[in-house]
Amino acid sequence: MNRNSGSDVSYRYSSAEQEELRSIEEKYVPKTKEEDDLEKLRKLDAAVDRKARIAAIMTGVTGTLILGIGMCCCLVWTRFFIAGIIIGLVGMAGIVSAMPVYNDVQRREKEKVTPQVLELINKLKQ
Repeated sequence: MNRNSGSDVSYRYSSAEQEELRSIEEKYVPKTKEEDDLEKLRKLDAAVDRKARIAAIMTGVTGTLILGIGMCCCLVWTRFFIAGIIIGLVGMAGIVSAMPVYNDVQRREKEKVTPQVLELINKLKQ
């Protein structure tokens, strides 16, 4: 004989399960226009920093590799000692220029997206 047939059954989920349920639900619930605009705003803001970060990392890594070549010239191939010093200084300049490259790319990218960002902010404030 089944005593539970016809009785109401309630389930309790942990907070982690509740959060997972909410995240799955968000995928299927249609977004409002305001949420879409906020999402666009976040993507524009992230794109500015991402492009600047990539440019700075590329500059720094390239400078580091050039510095390494200069060190090899000085330490391994001693007949290229003077050339190694010059190459190493070029590499150091590349490393030092990573932060100014970051700032410059970030400034240029901000200038490109400023009208779109301000338009979205004005829409969201209304």
